[in-house]
Amino acid sequence: QVQLVESGGGLVQPGGSLRLTCVASGFPFSSAIMNWHRQAPGKERELVAISSDDITDYTHSVQGRFTIFRDDAKNTVYLQMNSLKPEDTAKYYCHAFLRGRDYWGQGTQVTVSS
Repeated sequence: QVQLVESGGGLVQPGGSLRLTCVASGFPFSSAIMNWHRQAPGKERELVAISSDDITDYTHSVQGRFTIFRDDAKNTVYLQMNSLKPEDTAKYYCHAFLRGRDYWGQGTQVTVSS
């Protein structure tokens, strides 16, 4: 059974940092493309960061502030978020893509507010 379990969300002030963690199980993690998506109220879900083999990529609005990295030995992918802005407020989802199939976590809420 595939599981993706996110943690690390919370309330943070503008300019602060958070690290999101996604622990995966039930599939060959090292072979999967691992992504972070987010969805703000009233908006469509958007792709934030991608990790595939040694390649990472980011949506423009988070470049230079967010870093995705993974530990294949721990079946875990992280999203380090620095210099957070109110517009980063959203529910963040871990996503795995493997052999044509998509797997999603339940999401973790990030709120950036003073």
